[in-house]
Parts: sequence; structure tokens; C-alpha cells
Amino acid sequence: MIVSAANVITPERQLSPGWVEIEGPVVRSVNCGLPPADAHNVVDLGAATIVPGFVDAHVHGGGGAGFDAAAVADGAGRRAAETAARTHLEHGTTSIVASLVTDELGAMRESISALATLAEEGTLAGIHLEGPWLSPAHPGAHAQQHLLEPNGEDLAALLEAGRGQVRMVTLAPELPGGLDAIAALTDAGVVAAIGHTDASYDVARDALDQGATVGTHLFNAMRALHHREPGPAAALLEHPDAVIELIADGTHVHPAALRLAAVAKPRQFMLVTDAMSAACMHDGDYALGSLDVVVRGGVARLAEGGAIAGSTLTMAQAVQYAVGVVGLPLVDVVRAASTTPAQTLGLNRVGALTPDNSADLVVLDASLGVQRVMRRGEWVR
Repeated sequence: MIVSAANVITPERQLSPGWVEIEGPVVRSVNCGLPPADAHNVVDLGAATIVPGFVDAHVHGGGGAGFDAAAVADGAGRRAAETAARTHLEHGTTSIVASLVTDELGAMRESISALATLAEEGTLAGIHLEGPWLSPAHPGAHAQQHLLEPNGEDLAALLEAGRGQVRMVTLAPELPGGLDAIAALTDAGVVAAIGHTDASYDVARDALDQGATVGTHLFNAMRALHHREPGPAAALLEHPDAVIELIADGTHVHPAALRLAAVAKPRQFMLVTDAMSAACMHDGDYALGSLDVVVRGGVARLAEGGAIAGSTLTMAQAVQYAVGVVGLPLVDVVRAASTTPAQTLGLNRVGALTPDNSADLVVLDASLGVQRVMRRGEWVR
């Protein structure tokens, strides 16, 4: 099959026009110009833009279902996780890393094990543990009673439950044992992310030097940037190896702050949705882990206290916002929504339209709305 369009976005540039040759489940070639006149099985998408399938490294649910329900018995937990993954797939996210919020350790082990099965089957691209090793000063939408200080035994138990599918762990490095946990994660080949933290600038630098490589939803749920005490945000923005997550929804981060961060690290920021079960749903009452959430005007907040409780974003909406409102270049935004998260989490053969990669692509209209979605060479929308 050949799919052609007015624009094709690669990790480095925009081809106008361009075409992608697909053989079975993989990309065979990516080309500038029009397809050969004698080519067969050509799908001409006209004025559309073809981008790689989106890769979401931080997402808790969607379609009314959450990944934290994965361990529920009688198949209901599996169906919930599949619903969440399918919801985001239909909106262009072809690789999804299921995120879990803080819970009691036994419950987290069960959820991790259930999600690992879905990752082994290919429904998910891996697992992200957002907690339980977070700062009580910046819990966000995490149950305070389940927050813990990291120790080797608990860390090993949760990683073991994941059977190699845990891709990233978010923790607060200033907690006792935090730097040791980062070293242990790095040794295990798991990405260590700094988040939900009250760390000073110096401690954050130590964590990055120890092997942490990601800043979880930069600016949110962390000590604020201050000119005399710059905190973790400054450490993450200036460290040459750090990749920063940004939630582009107009609620989590002001457009100016998002723009400053993206311009500072144009090749080292990744868009994430941090979406919870209300993504692609109506306003109403929901849950995130064990906490009640109220969604009004598309904004999710804890019923008690009013803290932001994830988002209702899809990655396609984040791309639209980052380009249309924030004003970032399309190539940079697409790279942040696909290539950078794939590379950061070690996901092979996804995140870019390049030869031998999986044939995962999204067809966008002139307003960057999703028209069609392909995963592994098959149209799913």
C-alpha cells in the first residue's frame, strides 16, 4: 500500500507533498513528492497531513475506564484497560503506556501484574508507576495515606510484578532513599522520573546526575520556580540529558510557560496527556485510583480539595493546542508527541515514519483533527 498526502511529517522535516510505502505491518519507505505514476494500491489522502502514530508515556485512562481497575476480577478489569487503550487508539495514540496512581502496595502489585499481561500481548507499550514514592508536600491527585519512602524491597517487588514491562517510575528524589531508588531503577533499565517533588535545585541536580532522565509534568506538582531557589524545574530545563513532560491543555500550564520550556528544549520535551477515565467522555463524577474526581468544563479536579486530577485530553488535542494556541512548529510538536517519548522510554520501531518501523500513522485534516488512524498496517479508524 502507498498512502500519499499534501504533507508527511518525519522526525526532521515536513515533506510537501509526500508518500509512505507500507508493506504488511511495517513502513518500507518514506518519500518526498508524488508516488510513481505506475504505482498500485495508492490511497490518496489529498490535502491531509500524515504523522506518525502518537506515543503517550503518561496516561491513566479514557472512555470512562481507568488502568487502575486492571486487577478487578471476572474480566472487568481487563475490559476496562482495553477500553481505555482503545479510546486513545481511535484518537491517534497507537502506543500507550498505562500509568498507575499511588495505592496500597498489594493493590499496585496486582494492577501491575494485570497490565503486564496486556503489555506482553501488545495492547499496551508498557507501564508507568506514578508513585507511591511521592512528596507529601506535592501529592496532587494521589492518596496521601498510601505515600511511602522508597526502599529496595518494595521497589523490587513492584518491578517483579511488572515482568519487565515497567518502563518508567516517577518519584521524589528528596525522600530518604530517593537517590538510591533512582540508581536501582537505572541499573534495572527503568526510566527514573522526577515528579511530585519538593526537591531543591541541588537535590534535583543530584538525582539527574544519579541517572534520572525525565521530569514528570513539568511545573505541576513540584516546588515552584523561584529566582533565588530555582528548584527542580530549573534543574530539569538546564540539564543536557533531561527530557521534560508537558501537558498541553491550557489548564496545567500557561501557554507562555509551555512555550518557554519547549523552546528551551525543542528536542527534549514530550507531550503527555495525563488523561484519566473522563477523556472522551462528558462532564460528571469519576474516580482516579481511590479518589473521587469531578469533571466540569472538561477540567478534572478532586472532589475534596479541588486539586487538578489529571486531564481529559487526547494526544491529538494536545497537538492541536501546542500548534494552534502555543504557536510551536508542527514538526517539533509531532516529534514531541511521537518520537521523543518512544526514544525516552526505549520503545523500539515506533514513534517515527522511517523505514522498518511499525506502520503506525495518523491522518490529520487542515485543523489537525484526526481523520484516520493506522496501527501496524491496519486501519483502525
